[in-house]
Amino acid sequence: MTTDISSIIATRERVLERLRTALIRQLRLHQTVDELDPDTPLFGSGLGLDSLDAVEIVVCLEQEFGIRLGDDAPSAARMRTLNTIANLVLAAQDGAK
Repeated sequence: MTTDISSIIATRERVLERLRTALIRQLRLHQTVDELDPDTPLFGSGLGLDSLDAVEIVVCLEQEFGIRLGDDAPSAARMRTLNTIANLVLAAQDGAK
């Protein structure tokens, strides 16, 4: 594996770890970090989050990662899983560089 790919994977893992920890705290989830699969649906049949939780996720992203989503706040469909939220965080961080 090249250094660039290794670096990208390590960055993504750090974002997912911070995201899991922050969401457990912000949403008062009863799961542990290890129990939150990055591909589990957050809304509906997955974790069962609702629209108020989606607002809390946006607040969490702003607080934890310094990302201001503003009018471009993602819909629940774009925040479908932890992986899709990690994509938003990474894209926002790349845009800030």
